[in-house]
Amino acid sequence: MRWLFDLLYAMAAVLSSPIWLVAMIRTGKIRTDWRGRFGAAPRLGPAPHGRILLHAVSVGEINAIRLLVDALADRPDPPDIVIAATTNTGIARATSLYADRHTVVRYPLDFSFSVGRFLRRVKPTAVGLVELEVWPNFTAALDRAGIPVTVINGRLTERSARRYRWIGPVVRKAMRRLAFVAVQDEAIGRRFIGLGVDELRVLMTGSMKWDTAEIADQVEGDEDLRLALGIDPEKPLIVAGSTAPDEHAMLHAVIEAVGSDVQLMCVPRRPEWFDDAAADLPNCVRRSAGTTPSAPTTRFLLDTIGELRAAYALADVVIVGRSFGRLHGSDMMEPIALGKPVIIGPATSDFRQQMEALRDNDAIIECERDGIASTVRRLLDDPAECAALAERGRDVIRAHQGATMRHAELLMSLLKADS
Repeated sequence: MRWLFDLLYAMAAVLSSPIWLVAMIRTGKIRTDWRGRFGAAPRLGPAPHGRILLHAVSVGEINAIRLLVDALADRPDPPDIVIAATTNTGIARATSLYADRHTVVRYPLDFSFSVGRFLRRVKPTAVGLVELEVWPNFTAALDRAGIPVTVINGRLTERSARRYRWIGPVVRKAMRRLAFVAVQDEAIGRRFIGLGVDELRVLMTGSMKWDTAEIADQVEGDEDLRLALGIDPEKPLIVAGSTAPDEHAMLHAVIEAVGSDVQLMCVPRRPEWFDDAAADLPNCVRRSAGTTPSAPTTRFLLDTIGELRAAYALADVVIVGRSFGRLHGSDMMEPIALGKPVIIGPATSDFRQQMEALRDNDAIIECERDGIASTVRRLLDDPAECAALAERGRDVIRAHQGATMRHAELLMSLLKADS
């Protein structure tokens, strides 16, 4: 069966190459770790207390496991921890967070030879797949080797579940190999069950993203960022985080309508969107330029990875991107945890659970594009409303925390079952 998947993968790669190859060349992603993508991970030695491989696709998932990695590493007899990521930005973020203490590797393409090579080198005792990422050859190889695998912080949208149903037999076989699926809420659990996971193996643990939303009033590096960009502390600053390409020009126009003295910083979700964002933000200062601007401006572009939290700390009001167009929202909890009033658009289906909790407690403001300017103006004119909104949001976060330790116990149980 694995050879059939290899053939199908190869055919799909060849047929779609005019699309993905051109896109990779255009965005610079062609310069990637191809050896790693084909399984050439570092050769790891024995792990006396077991080895847990945590696979997180990109930056968002890498950030979500920060506290989980610490919880596992702080045990009396800690397992060896390996973090795998798929994307270049995910690898960069994982390296900056974990490489001084743990091994960071590239997650392989799901060809059987790539997966086999990867597992022979990494030698995991147990595997945690963050949110989803249940690939047939990878799970089959783990099953043959007797290595337990689970989904942690499980998230499966109805949109994704519908797509998986098109290849139902393949998905069901892969899903049945999971030791358990730790999901964020009951609706997600039902979707996994619908794809073949035994109901008894679905565990409601909540979302680790609530835990990684660290409640704080200051962030290390925020003042350095302000000085580097030349942000005026006497003028209001709106930070638009994780923005999409169709939002930058719109946000520039919106903030112009709010007032000429209001500053705007955009933080695009993906590096390949940086240059277009700069074109949509007239006279913006780019963080990547590395120099303090010589002339004052009210437009800033954070075109680096790993500084979004520091940017949020500087904000008077936060606008969460990827929520005003055809995409499906971005994480709103980090700025709320920093005590910021948060505005978000109507497209938030990827964060349904979090939005329900925040909406029920009047802890976030939802609006359409044509309502952003008036909402921002109202918040800037009413500090008391801002403070109350932010505190309600922090209360919601506190009430939902605790999933990280539940996930740590579940992963440790796999090591004990294997020993």
